[in-house]
Amino acid sequence: MNFENSILTIVTFLPLLGAALVLVTPKSAVNAIRWTALATTLVTLALSLWIWSAFDPSNPGFQFVVNYPWLGDSIGYRVGVDGISVLFVVLSALLMPFCILASWEAIENRVKEYMLVFLILEVLMIGVFTTLDLAMFYVFFEGTLLPMFLIIGIWGGKRRIQASYKFFFYTFIGSVLMLLAIMAMYWNAGTTDISRLLTHQFPESMQIWLWLAFFASLAVKMPMWPFHRWLPEAHVEAPTAGSVILAAILLKLGGYGFLRFSLPMFPDASAQLSNFVFVLSVAAIIITSLVALVQTDIKKLIAYSSVAHMGFVTIGIFAGNALGIQGAMFQMLSHGLVSGALFLSVGVIYDRMHTRDIEAYGGLVERMPQYAFAFMVFTMANVGLPGTSGFVGEFLTMLGVFQVNTWVAFGAAFGVIFSAGYALWLYRRVVFGALTKESLKGILDLSLREKIVLYPLIVLIIVFGFYPSPILDTTAAAVDNLVAHYSASVGLDPAVSLADARAPLEYAAPTGEAQPAAEHAAEPAAH
Repeated sequence: MNFENSILTIVTFLPLLGAALVLVTPKSAVNAIRWTALATTLVTLALSLWIWSAFDPSNPGFQFVVNYPWLGDSIGYRVGVDGISVLFVVLSALLMPFCILASWEAIENRVKEYMLVFLILEVLMIGVFTTLDLAMFYVFFEGTLLPMFLIIGIWGGKRRIQASYKFFFYTFIGSVLMLLAIMAMYWNAGTTDISRLLTHQFPESMQIWLWLAFFASLAVKMPMWPFHRWLPEAHVEAPTAGSVILAAILLKLGGYGFLRFSLPMFPDASAQLSNFVFVLSVAAIIITSLVALVQTDIKKLIAYSSVAHMGFVTIGIFAGNALGIQGAMFQMLSHGLVSGALFLSVGVIYDRMHTRDIEAYGGLVERMPQYAFAFMVFTMANVGLPGTSGFVGEFLTMLGVFQVNTWVAFGAAFGVIFSAGYALWLYRRVVFGALTKESLKGILDLSLREKIVLYPLIVLIIVFGFYPSPILDTTAAAVDNLVAHYSASVGLDPAVSLADARAPLEYAAPTGEAQPAAEHAAEPAAH
């Protein structure tokens, strides 16, 4: 195997090498353990960026493919990435060094075990996005539960045991149905090769049951309302880095599953049940936003905010057009950066004051102006302010769903209003006002380590807010291919569907004449 063919395997399993080095390092060598974990995640990040740079965005199919069947031609080791998955690999690798740095001083007990668990978790997360075998996907998908269960249960807050078990059983029970669906798909198609399953025609009556079985797992993982009850408690009790990974990556596994399986493999069921998803999504956006308005715990407020933002993701996906799906993907990637940054910001003041109670703060701008600026950028991105990455995803999903159902777009628009309410209310209570509490008068501003964690996220959020093309260009061909397949399966004209979806993004040519959408919609390639 040459380097290009083995790069995905290297990126996926490189953290295991770091975990092995941590394992043989004495527990007393705490700094060596921390530096080993950090170096491993940085090398993994560098290799993931190389994958993105070498990725051909004009190719809608899978790239860097490796295929080694184990059981005949059915189950095997298969890896590859396309425009839908490659950026999630980069996001997973990007956030891990920040998590290690955020835990540098916050985690003092069982540091060796903590770093070991985080490196194993990175393997499982990246494996979800690189595997092209449905059986292996299930292994990676469910495998992420165990490290996060340990992270919450061992290094969490006072109610960590209850929160960890609640997290585990909520997410595991729904996934049992997905396992049964995977078995049924294997019996029907004779393979677990995802690239072959994408072209397999499942009977329409079977699609409904398969869709519902996958939905039971993916909806809990996102989580969609009303399957979100485990999330706020898990966030509150998890350590800072655990909350970052939970919100930024693990919640995205549900959206990725909808894009990879529900829409392309069960298109008829997706079309029939799209209104069901719209209702739940709008309910999530409105209800959880209202619940966030009355929270007194900072992390719980951000947790409910995440549920609301995932509502935009699901309405974009099941809009079934290029704008909606592009917006949903951008929203997931942006939310990964923004939610991770918000939880890291909460960790900064929690490490100093050991409380997340909103009432315990106020007037921090007087003592922590650099922190106030960073927290402001992340808050504005969470609101969806133009010029931040949060705006691009929400705007595209709203455009996409507006072409399908104006009432859904109207209902989702309330979420934008409510998010401004709870986010600005939180910022006002924590950062502005008079500095009257004696406990805050000696609080220190960002340290060098905290600046290294927060400042790169500020740059990324603003850069992708003004210049989203690197993300949109990477995903465009794969999204167009998905929309063409979906449209053809449910009886729509693929060319018309793509043209209608792309129309709002067209620009004026140098001659002053508008570029026709058809020229931008390349002939969709089959999976």
